[in-house]
Amino acid sequence: MLHQLNLSLALSTYQAGKVILISPNDVQSIIQLPRSFGKAMGLALRADQMAIATLDEVILLRNSPDLARHYPKKPGVYDALYLPRATFFTGPLDIHDLEWGHDGLYAVNTSFSCICRIDDQYNFTPVWQPPFISKIAAEDRCHLNGMAMHSGRPAYVTAFGTGDTPRSWRPAVTTNGVVMDVGTGQIISRDLAMPHSPRLYPEGLFVLLSARGTLLQIEPASGAQTEIFQYPGFLRGLDRYGDYLFIGVSRIRPTSKTFSQIDDRFKAAPAGILVVHLPTGQLVGQLSYQTSVEEIYDIKVLPGLRRPNIMSTNTEEHKLGLATPTATYWAVPKT
Repeated sequence: MLHQLNLSLALSTYQAGKVILISPNDVQSIIQLPRSFGKAMGLALRADQMAIATLDEVILLRNSPDLARHYPKKPGVYDALYLPRATFFTGPLDIHDLEWGHDGLYAVNTSFSCICRIDDQYNFTPVWQPPFISKIAAEDRCHLNGMAMHSGRPAYVTAFGTGDTPRSWRPAVTTNGVVMDVGTGQIISRDLAMPHSPRLYPEGLFVLLSARGTLLQIEPASGAQTEIFQYPGFLRGLDRYGDYLFIGVSRIRPTSKTFSQIDDRFKAAPAGILVVHLPTGQLVGQLSYQTSVEEIYDIKVLPGLRRPNIMSTNTEEHKLGLATPTATYWAVPKT
């Protein structure tokens, strides 16, 4: 399917501390390339840029096809190479979703229960908080986690509850989730099972109910709900290409207090990726991890890329790739 659609996938797994690129090796096999990013969470793409939310930083990368083609270890193999270009030192904000808007990079600041902008002026700049949140404090009051964009601005968010005290969402984590309209501050859907990954598409607003394994379509004006797809697993991470939705599945941690309230039927599914045909709601593709990867947070489609590469700041190799507006160079490592 990846070969036929001419694309690769990027997924983040905070449990393994990796961003993994999955590409079609040929029509019958795939290849994966993992890179270390501490507690990798939200991924954002804009043209040739990528942003990654990590434990206490947001790292900006840019694709250089020229550096990719001449990558010293494997020349002529890669058609893209995402190299670190800047790092914002945010501190431990527990950033979940991350997206570019018209006026900068927006993040769901879960620790401080707000949407914020990430830039070089402050650790973060709050731009919106739910009306029921009375104070911007590092207390994860409602577990704000997901963000859907519209016209370059945050439009809808998901949260696990509507409390205004530290971690008030925990006692009813599987039943008190909400979807909110950022513009009006109104709750458009409530009593949801751990909503994540809201995305606004031409057909409407789509949300994953992680604790029920449900892909839900919501009509914002009326709050009407339509189940599009059901799977016995913890769904989180959603992106689209054409008629296909790529959905992440996480394996439930048996020792997790947060996940302990989830029905046992949803705890057996391995981590991986599901491909759903949106017009029919049918599962048409699946990748499952048997080892190493247990929890997936985000998925992004990399259209037109058959063999992308990515480098992290955890090693010195990324410093050898030099790009200017008119030329690129690979520096010779010192011996």
